[in-house]
Amino acid sequence: MNSTIWIVDSYEEAFAKNIVIVTLGFIINFINGMFVVTFFSNLMFSRDSRYILYIHLVLNDILMIDISVTLYVLTYASPLLNASLCCILLFLGKATFMITPLNLAGMAIERFIAICKPLHHSRICTPQRTYIFICLLWVLGTIPSLADIIILFSIQPISFFRSTVLCYPFSLFPSKANLDNLTASQVIYMSLVWIILIYTYCRVLFTARKAVSKGSANKAQSTILLHGVQLLLCMLSYITPFMYVIIADFFPLHRTKITFCIYLLTNIMPRLLSPLIYGLRDQKFMKQMKEYFTCRVIIVKIVPSKL
Repeated sequence: MNSTIWIVDSYEEAFAKNIVIVTLGFIINFINGMFVVTFFSNLMFSRDSRYILYIHLVLNDILMIDISVTLYVLTYASPLLNASLCCILLFLGKATFMITPLNLAGMAIERFIAICKPLHHSRICTPQRTYIFICLLWVLGTIPSLADIIILFSIQPISFFRSTVLCYPFSLFPSKANLDNLTASQVIYMSLVWIILIYTYCRVLFTARKAVSKGSANKAQSTILLHGVQLLLCMLSYITPFMYVIIADFFPLHRTKITFCIYLLTNIMPRLLSPLIYGLRDQKFMKQMKEYFTCRVIIVKIVPSKL
């Protein structure tokens, strides 16, 4: 610690970063909130596995953005936070961060079944099975966080959880600051997630190309390719330590700017693209949203009756 060089942001730079993060967080949650209201305004959406998975992705992103932005602002406003509260926030933040790519993979598989095996879709993708799949996502997403909590309980005394610690928001994803602290189990877990998601997505994409009709094949490819773009953006968060190591060594005096830019591009921006990629492309969803949020003027024409 005595040899560590701390680079502190200037007031103007810190203020600008917080304004950008808070503004983007508000915009993303406002848009996502409109989709949540639209989903619960019509029972038709709650009976379709596609919309159930989508709204779970939206709610998961809302929670992740709220936690991430709150921790980011607290880093500047009140850096020291109660250790127990910090553990809870980081637990939820890491879990929601891990769930996003898994949810995207599930959405791609659901589209594959709907387009390539339409006769079996209603039997396979039922709402009940979709909710079971969501529960499985949360189990898989909380494994790394649970491992961290167990390790923390084993090496720290109980008094540690009553103390105050620096609750760093970039701990929500692997960064240079905690690269050396990654355990072998975490590395193996992230590697397995990478391999499984890439393998699953490639199988879905290649199989969708063999759809019966040309129109179905084009629709399948465009839909699943959009899932792939979003999935790739979210999976970039897993390689942020290596991105930071490569870039920061060339610009040692701009480490905080580099960390901020990587955090913005790999964690905030993908959450902004989610509603734009999926919600706005869906005709049923957009029609319901327009009917719910657009003020329509009803013109009543009175025709005098003839006696």
